[in-house]
Amino acid sequence: MHANDLTLLLMQLIVIIGVSRLIGRGTRWLGQPLVIAEVVAGIVLGPSLLGWLAPDVMNALFPTSSLPVLKMLSQVGLVLFMFLIGLELDPRMLKGRGHASVAISHTSIVVPFALGAIAGALWLYKSLSSPTVPFSSFVLFMGVSMSITAFPVLARILTERGLLQSRLGAIAITCAAVDDVTAWCLLAFVVSIVRASDLAHAAFTTVLAMGYIAFMLLVVRPFLARLGARVASREGLTQNVVAGTLLLLMASAWATELIGIHALFGAFLFGAVIPKEGGLAAALVEKLEDVAVVLLLPIFFAFSGLRTQVGLLNTPESWMTCGVIIMLACVGKFGGSAVAARLTGLRWREAGAIGILMNTRGLMELIVLNLGLDLGVISPTLFTMMVLMALVTTFMTTPLLRLIYPTEEIAKDRLTLDAPPAPVAGVAPYTVLMCVSHQQAGPGMAHLVKALSEGEDAHFHALHLVSPERVSLRREPDPEGPAVEAERDVNGSDSALAPLLGRARNLGLTVRPLSFVSGEPALDICRTAQAKRADLVLLGWHKPLFSQTVLGGTVHEVMEAASSTVAVLVDRGLSDVKRVLVPFVGSRHDRAALKLARRLKKHSGAEVTVLHVTSREGQGVRAQVEELFPAAEGVGVRLKVVRHESPEDAALEEAREGGYDLVVVGVGSQWGLEDRLFGIQRERIVRDAPGSLLVVREPEPVVEAVAEAEPAAPVAASSRS
Repeated sequence: MHANDLTLLLMQLIVIIGVSRLIGRGTRWLGQPLVIAEVVAGIVLGPSLLGWLAPDVMNALFPTSSLPVLKMLSQVGLVLFMFLIGLELDPRMLKGRGHASVAISHTSIVVPFALGAIAGALWLYKSLSSPTVPFSSFVLFMGVSMSITAFPVLARILTERGLLQSRLGAIAITCAAVDDVTAWCLLAFVVSIVRASDLAHAAFTTVLAMGYIAFMLLVVRPFLARLGARVASREGLTQNVVAGTLLLLMASAWATELIGIHALFGAFLFGAVIPKEGGLAAALVEKLEDVAVVLLLPIFFAFSGLRTQVGLLNTPESWMTCGVIIMLACVGKFGGSAVAARLTGLRWREAGAIGILMNTRGLMELIVLNLGLDLGVISPTLFTMMVLMALVTTFMTTPLLRLIYPTEEIAKDRLTLDAPPAPVAGVAPYTVLMCVSHQQAGPGMAHLVKALSEGEDAHFHALHLVSPERVSLRREPDPEGPAVEAERDVNGSDSALAPLLGRARNLGLTVRPLSFVSGEPALDICRTAQAKRADLVLLGWHKPLFSQTVLGGTVHEVMEAASSTVAVLVDRGLSDVKRVLVPFVGSRHDRAALKLARRLKKHSGAEVTVLHVTSREGQGVRAQVEELFPAAEGVGVRLKVVRHESPEDAALEEAREGGYDLVVVGVGSQWGLEDRLFGIQRERIVRDAPGSLLVVREPEPVVEAVAEAEPAAPVAASSRS
């Protein structure tokens, strides 16, 4: 490859990955999986849009001479991806699912296969195929292409919707797994027929394929089981193990390509036979997933987009044909799956949701279609129609699922987290929900909640939300629920909750870990807080990639939506809470900060300084402080009144000079703390304060609206203490 060729390839990679991720932002906002963005990005960069609007730009960016390199890179990406799909297919998912999954999965293959084959035989072969294509090959290929369900896309939709731990999700993921295995076996058989010169050759290819599958199951699988045990117990996943695994992967792909059933089947089969116990499969996913999915797979989508020519559908008849193909695909998958699910005893709502999920095609369909185009079984026009069918059936999944199976139904069906604690002797325990996004945020939270509740009946929950893009889909949902999964996960050193739980154990605290996949973190934090009846939602903070504000992004959304007090801990090595500063001007957020300071005083004996900043002599402030700190608790509480034109500067000066362990401050413009979605500059009090901070926001109850209009009225303590 010459220097100019390398420059062109690097530019192509920049454009492909950049456009995919950019469109992915939009599709994520629409609730669509990332695969939709990558497929659309490929079509945008191809002749359907870029080639139509700026053909010179497309030809300069993707000249014909560069396509072979892109094709080879995309094939390497597909080999790795199909290996990962095999790793995600855990055979344990196929056990104990009963007759429902078997009946639905078989029906969801047979019905669309029959419709695709009949349509191919009676209609599409005559109008959209070349006479040089064998009739049997075309019919069989159309049947297989209609039968595909996108296992990885479906699994990610289930995790994002919170359905993976439900009966519905278990049935759907099992059916998709069976579909994938069956469809790829059928495809291998069809490819062997297409590539064979005669029937005898096809039969010989099929026998070789069966022999190879037996060899993988009987010889390779036991060897990999021993390797997995060794990785788990002794060495770990060393570079030698990774290199050996990749060599075996390439050898498997090479063997199936040589046999005549395509390299992708060998990659898929090798991933499927790797034992899922022992940690080998999980470690391989961790090593290879980002390279395959982020770098190499978008090249396949771009290459598919360059081959998708929407301009070929230039007549009403061709668009009508495309519409009929989409209709047949939906009737076969949705109709067959839904009716079979209903006949097995599911409610119509559940059966409809199963049908919608099984109708998801996505990436797997594109892989099959590209294979058909490479083999010459389908024409570019039919390829374009089928790509549009894959897009439409995938795009419709999420909105239809929201319509037919809304959040209320998910709440009924999902294996929920443990129920809120029952009140003891009529008094509800003080409950804190700690939301942890990374390991560094945890230890400081443990020290803080101990100081807030030492010696009191209290309940603590630690919540970690997993991004849908980072979830491992191989593991079967735990029947004991996500909380139990979290407890098992935190034993690993890479768990975000592990440092918090370890520090909590050292401090003698009992913390209940919660962890699940979330595409809407702010809403899920608020829902969990409501379900747990949390008095305080405690958020950690880390510097965002672009925004600088502490109170932006997810924090802003939680503060806007939560019905509980929300506090953001900016941890600078918090360990012992002995001296606390509370800047105070009298807002409801300041009063919430003062209430938390009261808890710190009561339960940990902290010395509290209330700093009232005013431009005139403050009246009524001492009364508010004395109301929250009665005479019995007032020892160790100091009210300091200072005159200053800038409350923020006054608070910073006191924080620097006083040597405080923690500054508890309410949200408000007077302190330079306004919760906003995006900010280009970090709040000065957060940036310049020498110690840890706790930024507090109190929701505005309806009953408090009148009190806000009458600042002179006495303020009653409304929180439990």
